[in-house]
Amino acid sequence: MASLRAHLYDLAIRLAVKRRLGRTLDIYAIRRAFEGARFPTPAGVAFTPGTVGGVPGEWAQVEGTSGERPTLLYLHGGGFIACSAQVYRPVTGHFARAGFRVFTPDYRLAPEHPFPAAVEDCAAVWAALAPAGPAVVAGDSAGGTLALTTIIEARRLGLTPPSAAALFSPATDLIGRSASFRTNGRRDAMFRPESLMRLVPAYLAGADPADPRASPIQADFSGFPPLLIHVGAREILRDDSVRLTEKARAAGVPVELTVFPVVAHAWQLAESFLPEARRSLDGAAAFLHRALRADAQSETGSAA
Repeated sequence: MASLRAHLYDLAIRLAVKRRLGRTLDIYAIRRAFEGARFPTPAGVAFTPGTVGGVPGEWAQVEGTSGERPTLLYLHGGGFIACSAQVYRPVTGHFARAGFRVFTPDYRLAPEHPFPAAVEDCAAVWAALAPAGPAVVAGDSAGGTLALTTIIEARRLGLTPPSAAALFSPATDLIGRSASFRTNGRRDAMFRPESLMRLVPAYLAGADPADPRASPIQADFSGFPPLLIHVGAREILRDDSVRLTEKARAAGVPVELTVFPVVAHAWQLAESFLPEARRSLDGAAAFLHRALRADAQSETGSAA
């Protein structure tokens, strides 16, 4: 059952974002709408600028911690055209408090830097992180898409893949074939189908939307690491997650799918006051830690 706060948050997003976006054709107005909402940052977390693989971004780690912590590559959302590591501090700070050292790259954004610039940036970061030891990846919305494409690129480049991935409402099909694009048009608190699909040409700039790096649902999922997927029941993107789950499971990939009632897209940003946001982030952190432990045990067994 959804919390009262989830219902109130749904209404607030509907009024503040969906109404503001309307049917605008202005990509920069959409960017301002995405970046306009800011949420409290978790206390006790240090955010430090950094560069990994030639890509600038930000590290998040609990202040005063010592000893090694596993690395989490977090890829922020924003429709490929907006947002930054700084906007996503509520999420990355929560993961830091859950025991990770988190790097969030400020990958290049469209339309100034169209596809595949963001894919290349995320792959470059992963290429730099992978040799340092086991690590995991997570992302929401467009960042969830990029988390999947990072796995695809790691395989293509012969890199060690992430031990697991946590995906929050990923956009897996930029062709727009998921049924929820039609059935959830009114129910989605943030997007109309036409406003969401308007971002696709700005991102792809003429590239093929069927390219698996653009629409990961097109990928071969054989050998993918375990996936955790969280999505809202009312989201336009709901069935992108459902279809991803079905295809990955058919390829033998362990997948944990949770469909949350009522919550608005990118609800994890509201972790300071929304119980469903904390439940999603805590569940994802626990899942990623389990995957890292399983990888470590597997390596120990192989060495023996």
